[in-house]
Amino acid sequence: MAKIRLYIDHPLAAGQPVALEQGQAHYLSGVMRQKPGDRVRVFNGRDGEWLAELDQIGKRGGSVTPVEQSAPQQDPPDLWLCFAPIKKARTDFIVEKAAEMGAARILPVQTDHTNSERIRQDRLQAHAIEAAEQCGGTYVPPVDDLTPLSRLLDGWDDARRILWADEALAGPAQTLAGLQGGPWAILIGPEGGFSATERARLRSLPFITPVSLGPRILRADTAAVAAMALWQASLGDWR
Repeated sequence: MAKIRLYIDHPLAAGQPVALEQGQAHYLSGVMRQKPGDRVRVFNGRDGEWLAELDQIGKRGGSVTPVEQSAPQQDPPDLWLCFAPIKKARTDFIVEKAAEMGAARILPVQTDHTNSERIRQDRLQAHAIEAAEQCGGTYVPPVDDLTPLSRLLDGWDDARRILWADEALAGPAQTLAGLQGGPWAILIGPEGGFSATERARLRSLPFITPVSLGPRILRADTAAVAAMALWQASLGDWR
């Protein structure tokens, strides 16, 4: 089985050649020393994973032809991750782990205490793609641009419940037994937590469920992983 996996944003079907991006071609030829006839695995987030053969390859471009499907499409459960961006490396970590752990959508939110006023959405999306390539996933979660928390909540569909990791509830870790399935989102706050105004609004909304993540106040990146693991083990596809 070919070990190299690539995300290709084109339809995939047996016998239909697909062009490689310049960066992918350079990686395959210059870094991985691949040559025409070698095989790689490719996926596009919609058509499953395919075993594909390199037709032509060079530093400036190339193409592959899917031969046979090697894995079916496997979409994650309907779980979104909403988080306030923190330092660059830790924000990258959150996006990577969210993609690996099965988030269907990633939504950076700007709060009163968010350190970053802007993000590089394209760079974070690239991290999500790389995480999917490395973990064997066939789905890449879209990463939204930074949205103010107030605007996000104003337009929220209350059919999707929000699991709020509330640091003020630090204590015994909670289980999610008794909660219903269906569409959910996880909300992780910034370093320093939510402001008093934000906390008051979050507690007033009927579609929000506050939850404790244990007796210690977790760093934001740790909290994102812990909350996703808790949800996946109780309501997601880890059961």
